[in-house]
Amino acid sequence: MIATTGSSGLYKAPLSKGLLLIPGALSVILALLFQQQQALFVYDVQAIKESFHIWRLFFGRIICLDLKDTFCSSLLIYNFRTLERRFGTRKFTSYLLGSWILSAVFDLLLIETVQVVSGVNLSTLPSGFLAPVFALFVPFYYSMPQVSLAHIFGWFPITNKTLVYIVGLQLLTSSPYMLVVAVSGLISGILYKKNVLSVQEVLYIPNNLAEIFSHTVEPIFSTAEPVSEASVGMGATVDIQRQQRIELLDQQMMLSQISQLGRRRQEQGGMFVWNRLFPPLRQRQVVNQAEPQAPPTPAPEEQVAQLMEMGFSRADVLTALRASNNDVNLATNFLLQR
Repeated sequence: MIATTGSSGLYKAPLSKGLLLIPGALSVILALLFQQQQALFVYDVQAIKESFHIWRLFFGRIICLDLKDTFCSSLLIYNFRTLERRFGTRKFTSYLLGSWILSAVFDLLLIETVQVVSGVNLSTLPSGFLAPVFALFVPFYYSMPQVSLAHIFGWFPITNKTLVYIVGLQLLTSSPYMLVVAVSGLISGILYKKNVLSVQEVLYIPNNLAEIFSHTVEPIFSTAEPVSEASVGMGATVDIQRQQRIELLDQQMMLSQISQLGRRRQEQGGMFVWNRLFPPLRQRQVVNQAEPQAPPTPAPEEQVAQLMEMGFSRADVLTALRASNNDVNLATNFLLQR
């Protein structure tokens, strides 16, 4: 789903929450009440180059003037909140800051390139905090686990990331010149992630500044820790919910195994052996009767701590690791898809 409303929500994602509330609210207010003031937030590249309105590099790149862009970018930021929980708010903020600054340079370079190659003079670009949103697709692609859920006509895979990419495509096609902003954001994200020219050591949030914001701004946008345990007397409901989560993880693991076996069959040209994945019922009964089930391996504490740092409770983390046989990637995907 695009915007899952699990119990984790925006817990341990204060920056994502702030980016959802402040720019989105200002965009709506400008569109409904202060339309004349929208001119201050136009990303006028021609004015930057000819009149040296450098301030437009800031004001033109923080608030969306098109409500469709506001909606799509808000959906993407909400889904990218998992990156903030995974990497931490300081590193997440540094990445956004670095990609935002780098994309301002690449915007101007790409505009000059388009003018030289095609002769088209781009005077304005879509306004808003858009280039860093496109830049977030880089760590989303490389860092977030992917699980194949289904295939359309046997060719087109549907994964847990597909709908996020569809929203990104919708944002990309919302404006004729959005492609410039998207390419600029992706290039900036790749350069920052690869730490080209040690950009991560130059464009980052210092520890002392992060400490100040953690005590002043972060409490304003912080979200209460999700309550994973029900009150006394609701034990049966909690057990049912846990069982449903385990069943969901089993389904995802099964579909992932089917996809891997299908790819292996295409590579090797062999037959798809269903008995490897689904042994006969009679055979499973004999194995279960002959061999006692080994006790589950306890989850390593370092894996538990790693997942708890992303904002999940210890009970949910242990359940996910136990069901995924201590596979961190599968457990992470299970917790994020709740």
